[in-house]
Amino acid sequence: MSTLAKADPKIAEVIKNEERRQSSTIELIASENFTSAAVMEAVGSVLTNKYAEGLPGKRYYGGCEFVDVAENLAIERVCKLFGAEHANVQPHSGASANLAAYLSVLKPGDRILGMNLSEGGHLTHGSPVNFSGTIFEAHFYGVSPDSETIDYDKVREVAQRVQPKMIVCGASAYSRTIDFAKFREIADEVGALVMADIAHIAGIVATGKHPTPIGHAQLTTSTTHKTLRGPRGGLIMAEGDLAGPVNKTLFPGLQGGPLMHVIAGKAVAFGEALEPSFGEYIDRVLANARALSEAVQEHGLRVVSGGTDNHLMLVDLTAAGISGRKAERRLEAAGITVNKNAIPNDQRPPMQTSGIRLGTPAVSTRGFGVDDMKQIGQWIADIVHNPDDDALIDRIGKSVHEMATSYPLPGVQTDA
Repeated sequence: MSTLAKADPKIAEVIKNEERRQSSTIELIASENFTSAAVMEAVGSVLTNKYAEGLPGKRYYGGCEFVDVAENLAIERVCKLFGAEHANVQPHSGASANLAAYLSVLKPGDRILGMNLSEGGHLTHGSPVNFSGTIFEAHFYGVSPDSETIDYDKVREVAQRVQPKMIVCGASAYSRTIDFAKFREIADEVGALVMADIAHIAGIVATGKHPTPIGHAQLTTSTTHKTLRGPRGGLIMAEGDLAGPVNKTLFPGLQGGPLMHVIAGKAVAFGEALEPSFGEYIDRVLANARALSEAVQEHGLRVVSGGTDNHLMLVDLTAAGISGRKAERRLEAAGITVNKNAIPNDQRPPMQTSGIRLGTPAVSTRGFGVDDMKQIGQWIADIVHNPDDDALIDRIGKSVHEMATSYPLPGVQTDA
């Protein structure tokens, strides 16, 4: 029996049940992934005991000589990975990274221009229910109603009319390539800064499979999970002259002591991402996404913008007459985990939605391939078209369990 099982059997049971769930289901939530055993070991280490306010070499506490090494390694590795001048790896999340990036160069009430949440953006890009929409005066761009891709001429028109101090680019539900150079061109025309949020595509950018914002955006933020396959957390990369403002905004401005165990896990993940095998992994992510997108379309479902250039896609359920929420629940009943998601010009409310978002980072980590994606695409379509057929869902669920358990979770022993 483990130490945890003896000390707190209820929490031990929660963890064991979650291991079984992850092992026996197909994870298609685009913002989730599975870390390596090495990342989990670092995050679960004695570094969680250490308080280390400040930066390496400039701490407010003693006894930081070893955690300084960990943080310096994380900074060095992420700068090498992305070709960045400066990085701060202390943000607790992508949202806190975005808040710090904003406040390092903006004042409350300043205008920002971001992608509309309902058309693929993120809450932290100006949504009125988020700090970004309450602290700042937020304006939005979206996608063309015809192509369902970003219309850069329209972005330019809005920017010229609004005259923002910052243009935010990046998305949480956009499946096409983002032209960061074009955003910088537009920003320069109106005297704005550019902040690129690459939380979703960071791993793809790091391997050169998507254009980089480095050199175009003065500030680049990201999460460290998703396609980077690290622990849950955030980071900020900045051009040299913004390093000081970013550091001061994070601490003492917003956060206290950094999570040194998580920073160590970030360092491990960045090191893994510098290995050639990570590029092979991202190739598999992209190939699987294309195959899944093609499969659901072959079986009668519409993919927003007609396909994907990255790791995710939005599936429009309007013609199927089912809400995203119901589709999410029925797919989960068969062991396929997705999330409901708004589509451009969605007629359903946010808690219902007319779409679902699918992503391939997690299944690709486990070793799923293109043929698996083709089968999964058929299962998704079958359930969406027959959501009330319990017998069908039960049959598919058995097949899902068989497929999922044939691909072990990295670093986890389960009895699923």
